Amino acid sequence: MLVWIAFITLIIIFLALDLGVFNKHDHVIRSKEASLWTALWVTVALSFSGVIYWLFSEGLVDNPTQMTPNAAVINYITGYLIELSLSIDNVFVIAVIFSAFSIPPIYQHRVLFWGILGAIVFRALMILFGITLINRFDWIIYVFGVFLLYTAYKMFKSESIKFDPKNALAFKYLRKLYPLTTHMNGHHFFIRRMGIKAATPLFVALIVIELTDIMFALDSIPAILAITADPFIVFSSNIMAILGLRSMYFLVSRMLSKFRFINYSLVVILGFVGLKMLAAEYVHIPSWISLLLIVVSLSSGIIFSMLISEKTPK
Repeated sequence: MLVWIAFITLIIIFLALDLGVFNKHDHVIRSKEASLWTALWVTVALSFSGVIYWLFSEGLVDNPTQMTPNAAVINYITGYLIELSLSIDNVFVIAVIFSAFSIPPIYQHRVLFWGILGAIVFRALMILFGITLINRFDWIIYVFGVFLLYTAYKMFKSESIKFDPKNALAFKYLRKLYPLTTHMNGHHFFIRRMGIKAATPLFVALIVIELTDIMFALDSIPAILAITADPFIVFSSNIMAILGLRSMYFLVSRMLSKFRFINYSLVVILGFVGLKMLAAEYVHIPSWISLLLIVVSLSSGIIFSMLISEKTPK
């Protein structure tokens, strides 16, 4: 428990420094600043693999799957890369949500901060639920495998993500439950006018982002559980990827049109982990092969996107 408490405390410190110190004042996140923050979060996440090695080598954390320290590090990095790669679609949807509700760039970071905070809580609950299901019902791993293959198939068939936030069920129910306003009140989520307290577009965007993130977690968490069922590895790799999602959004959202083949990389990753889940009882795939395939898939998607120019329609 001390290790878990220490890790969660570290995350709280990171978040407090982010909003309370480095981003205390609202401002537009430029590409250069987003690049520096993305590099910092990736460095922190990969450096944490050294902490993972130390914890497992010293036996300071529960090790129900009896992993060696080296295997724990490989599984952590693999889980981190899976969550990071699957977040690319999440970035696209966030950009659509901000555009639909006309959220000014100067306030987008604050919305994402609270969105990430809520995502950490929901991911923790979903990871706990998923691991409990796998430990209690062996057959559930096949359900996860089929679900990931189906998701990969849908992603392969669709040329682009079609998402209209204002037609989402979350927005429709929120509009019925609570007064909404189109007026902005700085970075505040609520505004009071004529004695009525109403939610601003910032709060509406926050709720829609939270609920869509839960939907994306239905893909990413089973994918990480295909690599390992160790609770601390799954949780820490997932949370470390989420922490860097904000800076990655401001960096990647402006370059989404350039990464045209990343979608196929995600199809390969989801298809692989889905098949791995279905064949887990018969075929054991070493962790380093999973890591290598994920790295090659992502690298190939990026390289092909840069080398192959998009044909201009007549």
